[in-house]
Amino acid sequence: QVQLVESGGGLVQAGDSLRLSCAASGRTFSTHGMGWFRTAPGKNREFVAAISSTGSSTNYADSVKGRFTISRDNAKNTVYLQMNRLKPEDTAVYSCARSPTQAMGPLYDYWGQGTQVTVSQ
Repeated sequence: QVQLVESGGGLVQAGDSLRLSCAASGRTFSTHGMGWFRTAPGKNREFVAAISSTGSSTNYADSVKGRFTISRDNAKNTVYLQMNRLKPEDTAVYSCARSPTQAMGPLYDYWGQGTQVTVSQ
């Protein structure tokens, strides 16, 4: 059983930065792609960013490209989401997910509970 635990969310002002972390249990973290998703109030979950198992490939939603950066530290079993120049429309619960393969999705088999990010005007 794999557990994913997110942290780093909070309440910030527009233009601020936050770094989210997702810590994974287990010894096979380095062989799986990882992704970040978000769910805003009243909206469906949407893709934010993904990274391959080695970190050599990344992918971003157009809405965050140039502002967010996904990275990983396989020695720490952790994936990060650096969020800069935050906007009120970035307000959502952010969840990380594990791909069953080395690739960046599109399928994910384990999900974290999420961390709330709220961006005020």
